[in-house]
Amino acid sequence: MANSAGNGAPSSTGKDPLLQPLQLKHLTLRNRIMSTSHACGLEDKDGYPADRYQSYHEEKAKGGIALTMFGGSSNIAPDSPSVFRQLYVGDDGVIPHLQRFSERIHAQGAALMIQITHLGRRGDPHVGNFLPTIAPSPIRETLHRSIPKEMDDDDIARVVTAFGEAARRCKEGGLDGLETLAGAHLIGQFLSPATNHRTDKYGGSIENRCRFGLMVYDEIRRVVGDDFIVGFRFVVDEAMSDGLSFEECVKIAGIFEKTGHLDYFNAVYGRMDTAYGLAVDNMPGMASPLAPWLHKAAAFKQEISLPVFHAARIADVATARHAIAEGLIDMAGMTRAHIADPHLVSKLAAGNEEQIRPCVGTTHCMSDARPSCIHNPSTGRERNLPHKIGPADTKKKVVVIGGGPAGLEAARVCATRGHQVKLFEAANALGGQVRLASTASWRGDVIGLADWRAAEIERLGVVVEMNKFAEPVDVLAEDPGIIIVATGGVPNLDWLPSGELCTSSWDALTEPLPDGGHTIVYDGTGRHAALTCAERLAMAGRNVELVTIDDAMALEMAYAEKVIWKRRAYELKLPRSFDERLIGVEREGNRLCAIFQNEVTNERSRKTADQIIVEYGTLPADNFTDELRGRSKNNGTTNIDALLSGAPQPNDAIEDAPFELHRIGDAVTSRDISSAILDAFRLCRTL
Repeated sequence: MANSAGNGAPSSTGKDPLLQPLQLKHLTLRNRIMSTSHACGLEDKDGYPADRYQSYHEEKAKGGIALTMFGGSSNIAPDSPSVFRQLYVGDDGVIPHLQRFSERIHAQGAALMIQITHLGRRGDPHVGNFLPTIAPSPIRETLHRSIPKEMDDDDIARVVTAFGEAARRCKEGGLDGLETLAGAHLIGQFLSPATNHRTDKYGGSIENRCRFGLMVYDEIRRVVGDDFIVGFRFVVDEAMSDGLSFEECVKIAGIFEKTGHLDYFNAVYGRMDTAYGLAVDNMPGMASPLAPWLHKAAAFKQEISLPVFHAARIADVATARHAIAEGLIDMAGMTRAHIADPHLVSKLAAGNEEQIRPCVGTTHCMSDARPSCIHNPSTGRERNLPHKIGPADTKKKVVVIGGGPAGLEAARVCATRGHQVKLFEAANALGGQVRLASTASWRGDVIGLADWRAAEIERLGVVVEMNKFAEPVDVLAEDPGIIIVATGGVPNLDWLPSGELCTSSWDALTEPLPDGGHTIVYDGTGRHAALTCAERLAMAGRNVELVTIDDAMALEMAYAEKVIWKRRAYELKLPRSFDERLIGVEREGNRLCAIFQNEVTNERSRKTADQIIVEYGTLPADNFTDELRGRSKNNGTTNIDALLSGAPQPNDAIEDAPFELHRIGDAVTSRDISSAILDAFRLCRTL
């Protein structure tokens, strides 16, 4: 096992507690910042961490992190299947991947550790090897829905051996250490009275419920010896009536600590067996305050002697610094913060803390697109979209029209490449639709997507002209070499007969609230806008009803966002109807009548209201492309093959034309923030 974690570290001669090293037995961690194990979704078809997976973690190591952990969680046995894009360490085929992985991370001066597990009842009998799930007791998990087989002595012996064999592979792979996961996984299922109803030596008393986990750690330590770091990602409070209390967790931790097998605890909070518990307690996002369970981790640390790690929305440097400076924890897990900015530590060490790209907590990285970041298009795409932006061979004048997320990112990237950039914005503030998005009760932090870019383009010297509805003549007067149309879109009501009778979601969020009456909010996209409108009205005490074309709320969102909007709907007692397509609106006296057609039965129905708010995405607000296309080098067309390959745009359609012309974001078609930022980044990094 290579122990090179202290090499190449950023300077820690200053007083910043985050930049001080931590000695973990024989391993020196170069600072107090880590990335915890998570299922990043970059595994290869065999469940191994190949090049794409390794590159994602290597970027954090290049950026100065002390410890990057991976494989959340890596399955150890055939009856622990991959149900959320996991790794597999249940055969020796993984070892060469781990060896190369270790070499790459150690070469950058960071330590590398893995999380291994057996899912138990958290698995799925209909994926992978189609084997029954197993658990201490046959109690179904709400989230993953399997009915497990109650483990017998042979099952227990087999799984204990599998943990040891997986640990051997990790050590042979050159890793610095490993941890197992309690929580809702198999070891935790034995520990918790909510999931362990056994009456034999593995159930009942706390000591009996610890027995299986102790056997696992006995075997792991027997196999790996003393020169390997072994930890426990450990729930410090299950936060449910029939689960483990804080006091019981402390007692269990003491039992495991006394074995001498552990080198640290990695404290987590809450339950993982429901969507709500996972999104709100275990992996909190924007709807939760920063570091909501830091006080629980700190209280746990007071009761034990081993180092304590913790990660739960420690999203900013100030919070992490406080946690370390006050001795609340020993290592600050800034996992999602590193998804937003893998160079966080190097910027901090260089005195450029204000340049750190902040994690705003949208949980986009927890969606099916993981580990992609709404804020950072390079995350998870390191091989094709490097995080570092190189200078342009030829410096040009770039004019960007529009100061929404696409326009701001275009201006930032072009200025970073050394171009002279001017940005026109029609409104009196930058941010575009992000400003509307931030009006929801729990989404205020999303404005950070715009604020960081606004600060960056100011630092980079971009000229910004506000309150300017630019026309083509204004743009041409700048004598540009490149024109980026990032004008966004306007609400789409054109598809709806008598759509002029309706209110757009944008107007509903910016205009004064109506006086009383009944409002129907129609959601035709499954995005945030309609729900934000409904929430605004309901919070003001208005009579509002949500109707959607989809069979569930928030269909286009990450699961954590869906959970929060569902909670808000219950809190506000918001009436909801599903599977209803809006096909027309008519006047009915001094009121409006919405006509719906059910997506399942095709039956039509009518609902009367005083106001009908419609969310159906946007249409491009582009008055530039048609007029300027014929005068541009590229006929206003972005070459898709070049865009995807990272090659420069060919721009040979019209010889001797003075500029090239590109459209990005919602100026092309209605999508979302991440698409707008990705459009801008991958185009402009080669211009």
